[in-house]
Amino acid sequence: MQKVGVIGLGYVGLPLALRFAECGFSVLGFDIDESKVQKIANNQTYIKQFSADTIKRATDNGFSVTTEFSRVSEVNAVIICVPTPLNKYREPDLSFIVDTIQSLLPYLVKGQVLCLESTTYPGTTEEVLKPLIESKGFTIGEDFYLVYSPEREDPGNTQFNTQTIPKVVGGSTKACLEVGIALYEKIIDQVVPVSSTQTAEMTKLLENIHRAVNIGLVNEMKIIADKMGIDIHEVIRAAATKPFGFVAYYPGPGLGGHCIPIDPFYLTWKAKEYGLNTRFIELAGEINSDMPKWVVTKVADALNDFGKSIKGSNILILGASYKKNVDDMRESPSVEILKMLMDKGAEVDYSDPWTKKLPKMRKYNIDMDSVDISAESIAKYDLILLATDHDDFDYDLIQKHAKVIVDTRGVYGFDVENVVKA
Repeated sequence: MQKVGVIGLGYVGLPLALRFAECGFSVLGFDIDESKVQKIANNQTYIKQFSADTIKRATDNGFSVTTEFSRVSEVNAVIICVPTPLNKYREPDLSFIVDTIQSLLPYLVKGQVLCLESTTYPGTTEEVLKPLIESKGFTIGEDFYLVYSPEREDPGNTQFNTQTIPKVVGGSTKACLEVGIALYEKIIDQVVPVSSTQTAEMTKLLENIHRAVNIGLVNEMKIIADKMGIDIHEVIRAAATKPFGFVAYYPGPGLGGHCIPIDPFYLTWKAKEYGLNTRFIELAGEINSDMPKWVVTKVADALNDFGKSIKGSNILILGASYKKNVDDMRESPSVEILKMLMDKGAEVDYSDPWTKKLPKMRKYNIDMDSVDISAESIAKYDLILLATDHDDFDYDLIQKHAKVIVDTRGVYGFDVENVVKA
């Protein structure tokens, strides 16, 4: 039986490890977070979309976890799923990848395949990983195989999962590509081979830049429509009836998740090496990054209509995660807005059935617990800010008892008396 090692058991690594286990592989998961290791060892979950029963089935099928990178010598395939954030200058931070590879190097053995799934700029696999692996004396494509296959996880998407999302695979050599295809075709319905690791890396960036640019466009359209007294969500619904040439994208309070707010800047940074400026991408990034500020302005205007200022007002934010029906907090605009309102002197609470306590995040560490919603609790707030439109919220109850709602997700109609669109 082949044994697969998955490095990083977050929103990408855990579903991948579970899928390999489901398909009969012996799976060894690696993570530096001891709490994750302990929870999986005890058949507990830390990502809400995966039940404890799912974890138990995987462990019963041979899924085990460890913090000891020395055990990587036990596996045939090594798959790296670690974060690739930006630093404060919006430059790629590959420290998680580099630190992981350097920790693994003493224990890599001939015949293994190593695949990077973390999103990164074109050239990372060849320029960063390959020299480090070759420093061990391995010959890529002969006695060690190097692959890049970008993750395509979409937390909360019930229409697609790890098995059914097509998998792009690029190899450092032809032999590497063949090994990568052989690995993934055992667990993925459709494997999409491409000519190089650089092509695979660029494919992932194009996918997310496509979304970021279109969301930036619709966010700008939202601001224009707001000034004109037009409901942008009604416009989008009408435009989406066109059976060709239009894809519906929806505005929001800002971009969240690990991919779309970050990945475009990986290409922006790499393009400078070739003397190119990615003006279109950067403009979309600027618009999307400014959306939380625009929402706070709409909050200020809504309070002003009641003769109140943000300072001293009691505000409840509905939804803390970056998208509906998930507990994924990465880069969530809800938390950025929460912090901005607190900095302006507001008394802020949040309610989120998926996230009962705000976790420590890359930019923020706010000690706050979710509050329960009732008619009485809603009525005590000066303003309700709908930031993430979870299906679990009772929107009729909220609208009935709220003084004013600032709706960033288009849940309510355009002419509802106590609703302000943002």
